[in-house]
Amino acid sequence: MVTALHNCILLTGKETLNNKAVLVRDGMITGIISEEEIPSDAKSVNLNDNYLAPGFIDLQIYGSGRKLFGGKPTVEALEQMETDLLKHGCTGFLATVATNSDQVVDQAIEAAKAYRPKAKGNFLGLHLEGPYLNAERKGAHPEKFIKKATLAEIKGWLEHAEGEIKMMTLAPELQDSEIITYLHTKGIVLSVGHSNASYDEAMQFLSNGITAATHLYNAMPTIHHREPGLIPAIFEKKPYSSVVADGIHVSFPMIDLAKRELMDKLFLITDAVTETNEGIYPHILAGNKYTMPDGTLSGSNLTMIAAVKNCVIHTRIKLEEAVRMASTYPAKVIGLEQQMGYIAPQYQANFIVFTKDFEVQQTWLKGILC
Repeated sequence: MVTALHNCILLTGKETLNNKAVLVRDGMITGIISEEEIPSDAKSVNLNDNYLAPGFIDLQIYGSGRKLFGGKPTVEALEQMETDLLKHGCTGFLATVATNSDQVVDQAIEAAKAYRPKAKGNFLGLHLEGPYLNAERKGAHPEKFIKKATLAEIKGWLEHAEGEIKMMTLAPELQDSEIITYLHTKGIVLSVGHSNASYDEAMQFLSNGITAATHLYNAMPTIHHREPGLIPAIFEKKPYSSVVADGIHVSFPMIDLAKRELMDKLFLITDAVTETNEGIYPHILAGNKYTMPDGTLSGSNLTMIAAVKNCVIHTRIKLEEAVRMASTYPAKVIGLEQQMGYIAPQYQANFIVFTKDFEVQQTWLKGILC
């Protein structure tokens, strides 16, 4: 049966449309038509003049519901993340593992592989943030587990993962060129983060295999008029760059600056964690942020819809563009822009329905109302 979603403000990822209906069949979008053209035998879904947008995609999130996958990776934690994120309109995410022991990374890979056959569909794979970072910019990452990459270890993890590893954050200035080349040829999205790279170093590796930057501004050298560092190189080379739009990790005027420089290459992540006292990341909720026990700022308390709202309310970014930053651009980062990130025929029927006050009303995953 064809389902027709109508009476909405349609944000397609390319344009804003009114008086249109989106047709869905067998989990796919089959057409966008005028409301007058809705087939008489279609199942009609009235969206009550709310926004209908592509489902959001979060490429960096560590856990949910007091189950921190990034610290204690389990099948149960992945199931919790899928369930919770669907409530917030997030129809795609990369479960992220921060710097940890080799054993924990192996556990994350095993959990991802074990969960895959029964996944709901919004779990897209793994993002390894570390352990190949620069200890000078470690942030909340434990220095004892930070190390330089070896080809043998990288090959071992990728072979073990059987395709579950999609993205890696590392400090390229400390890695051998053969590491970057190998990962790039294997289709892993390589993102610079927790890096102390100089401007010259960054200009070189951003032209050779590094296609993204992780949580812009955070865990990077600040801009200095005599030592420009990594950030101006990012502005110059314009890789896809994520930002944590909570006003805590990054101030809103600096998000405006990044948007002016990076334009359609700036995208949203939550970098969200959850309260836990297990493992080496005992995150403590402190107001609207999480910290480590020593007060070090760690992950955020964001949802993707909250990040979109913050951009619209606190920056110069318009709603249509904020939605693209939460859906269209992340899909492009991980090479899924032909499947998701837009509302268009032949795309997966992944949607978020939200009010003008940014309250999530519905989430659709592959044509099914969650």
